[in-house]
Amino acid sequence: MKKCLVCIIALVLISSTRLLAQNRTLKQVMELKMPKEAGDDLCGTRGAGVCWNPITKKYYAAFCGNIGFPMAVFTPTGKRISSDSLTTMEDIRGIWFNPSINRVMANGYNDIGWINYELNSAGIPTTNYYKFTGMNQPTEQSVGSYYTLLKSVAFRDGSQVVLYQTVGNTSAEVKESVQIHWGRKKSEGPGENEEELADDYNGNVVATNIKNAEFGFLNTSSKQIELYNYKEGYLQQTLKLPESAPVESVFNFAYSNGIYWLFDIENRKWIGYK
Repeated sequence: MKKCLVCIIALVLISSTRLLAQNRTLKQVMELKMPKEAGDDLCGTRGAGVCWNPITKKYYAAFCGNIGFPMAVFTPTGKRISSDSLTTMEDIRGIWFNPSINRVMANGYNDIGWINYELNSAGIPTTNYYKFTGMNQPTEQSVGSYYTLLKSVAFRDGSQVVLYQTVGNTSAEVKESVQIHWGRKKSEGPGENEEELADDYNGNVVATNIKNAEFGFLNTSSKQIELYNYKEGYLQQTLKLPESAPVESVFNFAYSNGIYWLFDIENRKWIGYK
């Protein structure tokens, strides 16, 4: 009897530990202050994203909206090492690191296409070239995020995550799509008003590459980040944000190097949470 009781207690503790691991509050761990000030010429407003390059050991952050908007390179501690004059060189929307080709890449507005950045010996982008042009994304404002395990770029399209894979050097094509069941666990099954709930979330999807919690979404209504699985699109983890965290309905949300990033438009800085 005593042995049985010990087993029951152990199971309860394991279950509680797993629950705490899945539902927790994130803490701010660092900041990336972007160049220029509000009101400066071509200063930019909305953040396109943040990516980590494990080869150069640098963060790359950028604005979306104009080829002349700022891009910046930071050390692992968040110190900017690029000049005020560094720009995105294209009207980009999402930015990521592709480990298959060891390149920092970005997708552009509408049918601009995808680009690769050329870096100098210090890891600073000096120029870019087009991987391919054309509408290789669901919508004109789609923001790409790299899903390493499938060598695909993930985009959100309504209540679906659409995965694009490159075809040679000419274009990308849809590999598959995953239906997201907003706020619902597998035990609850699909909801009846999933399309309506989609409006409570930021327009970006981030690919975390966390097993069974591969896709992350920013719930702007509840001020939390929710992780869903690639296999079936059900909720796996809920990560509460601090009350002070800046949340926006479009753009300004990214994930890289194990950190969730939110862009503070007013103070022009990316804030990292972990």
